[in-house]
Amino acid sequence: MPYIRSADAVTHEIHGARFVSYANPAAGSKELCAWRGEIPAGTTGVPHTVSHEEVLYLLTGGLRFTVDGEAADLVAGDAVVVPGGSELTVDNNGDVTATMWVCTNRGLGATLADGSTIAPPWAN
Repeated sequence: MPYIRSADAVTHEIHGARFVSYANPAAGSKELCAWRGEIPAGTTGVPHTVSHEEVLYLLTGGLRFTVDGEAADLVAGDAVVVPGGSELTVDNNGDVTATMWVCTNRGLGATLADGSTIAPPWAN
């Protein structure tokens, strides 16, 4: 079905962040996945290498994004395009929770620094 109500979104939590899933194969999307990320104040992100390109659009607050070692502090209305195969870290150095909208192709995976992998359910 093409309509996903907020009450039907599925919430996942990992590494101190919340991921509220709207579009993925379980919700009827065949190609794309999209979710709202909620990053609490004071969160130090976990570096991870993404398997697919992601587009992250900041809705509220401010976050520091580091892509392949290049850091940028972004605020609401800014976006970042993370190429597949890039290492990404997202930190919230502020004093309020920041939110972002994220979109990628289905099948996203992440490899952590220790070599372990994650297949996040909000993107698979």
